[in-house]
Amino acid sequence: MRISGMFTAAGIALCALFWLSPAMAADLASVIQERYETLKSFSADFEQTLTHKESGSVERRQGSLLFQKPLLIRWNTAKPHEETLVVTAKEIWDYLPDEEVAYRYPPSLVRDSRSIIQVITGQAALTKDFEVKPEGEEQGLAKLRLYPKEPAPQMVEALIWVEPGSGYIRRASIVDFYGNTNEVRFTSFKPDARLKSSDFSFTPPKGIEVEDRIDRDVPERELFK
Repeated sequence: MRISGMFTAAGIALCALFWLSPAMAADLASVIQERYETLKSFSADFEQTLTHKESGSVERRQGSLLFQKPLLIRWNTAKPHEETLVVTAKEIWDYLPDEEVAYRYPPSLVRDSRSIIQVITGQAALTKDFEVKPEGEEQGLAKLRLYPKEPAPQMVEALIWVEPGSGYIRRASIVDFYGNTNEVRFTSFKPDARLKSSDFSFTPPKGIEVEDRIDRDVPERELFK
């Protein structure tokens, strides 16, 4: 099987990250974006760690993620509390079984490059919206630090860990204005997974309270956190 020139170049460039100067980090970000341009979908399992700086509390979660272009997402958290987030071009559903409530939000809430879901799905505009600096290597993964050119409360800086050779993001950590950290690490990753339209549909179960906030700009709670 012939490997495309772009994929070969991407692998060489990503491996070269371990000795490249900071001035060349933007080129690496461009290579990563090119890789994700060819990716149509993926399925993954993840571990999420939320760290609250002021209290020092740490919460760990496990779940699964389905992604399909242009921006269809199904995020299921299994432990310690169940949650289902479904994103389509029309709406976002956030279902919390323990609270017996489902929230409906506008899709604009996840279109910002500074949201963690844009980063871990490879859709964040790295070369446009961030200053990118190499951070060497950690556990066999190339490491890049991202500084948003226009910081926002949800992100003042971020780190991504990239798999050399494939160019896929396997781990991401976002720091917000208050110093809290939201880290997602993929424990499995299947690119170009075969997904169905029903994977991205959601109907609130009977008896569940629905809070419709489709016309509001900011939710009371952050999504994917």
